[in-house]
Amino acid sequence: MNLAPFTKHYPTPERAAGAVRHYRWINEHAKPLRQPALRTMGPDSLTFERIEGRSVRPGDLPHMAELLGHAHGAAWASDLRSASLDTPHRFQDGTAFGDYLGLREKALRRRHEQGYLPNKAALYAMLGLLEATAQGPCAFYKDSNPRNFIITSTQDIVAVDTDDLSLAPMGYDLAKLIATLHLTYGPLRDQAVNAALLAYNAAARSHDARLGTTDRGRLDSFLGLHAVLTAPYVGRNGYRYALPLRFHHRGAS
Repeated sequence: MNLAPFTKHYPTPERAAGAVRHYRWINEHAKPLRQPALRTMGPDSLTFERIEGRSVRPGDLPHMAELLGHAHGAAWASDLRSASLDTPHRFQDGTAFGDYLGLREKALRRRHEQGYLPNKAALYAMLGLLEATAQGPCAFYKDSNPRNFIITSTQDIVAVDTDDLSLAPMGYDLAKLIATLHLTYGPLRDQAVNAALLAYNAAARSHDARLGTTDRGRLDSFLGLHAVLTAPYVGRNGYRYALPLRFHHRGAS
């Protein structure tokens, strides 16, 4: 049976062009991530093959963690080896590939203005935590929430929605998946998180011995950042459970 294709519309032609750029970059540099075929491109829309399946669930976390580890390791080996977390990278056409620090510093300051950080001390704690995590080999961030992957009936994993792509430390996007699984389904068992981290590190390390060194403390730092950055979305998009906000991390003042 041929399924009708899926068309996604964008607010501007620039956003559509950015999504295509991200899609092609992943296809070239993060080959472990399978994406739907891109059928046609309109001025402000993209049409993809339709993939039937379901969103990611907590039981998929070990397999997902392994996939992300391979994708991040492959991207580092292919294109991100020389990238720096505080400097925008460049796509082949010269367009900026957003850096880790600048984008998230702006987002954290916005969260403070919106009232999700209670005072300046909490903001400075989060900014300190962000700076402390900006080290090590570069991976990429594609917003790995449960809705941005489709699990097919044959247990294949297909990555969708490449609207957001930026530099990030190894393990940061794994933390986003863990955080959003918590937001959707409730807290995950500590054992499940540790097992996912082990699977991620083993997969990343298979691409280079310098990769796959994310420890649990670093993962928890990423989770602390995601708790603040995702706070406005609690109660939307299926996010029914809040992540605890903590302001006592290294870098607090």
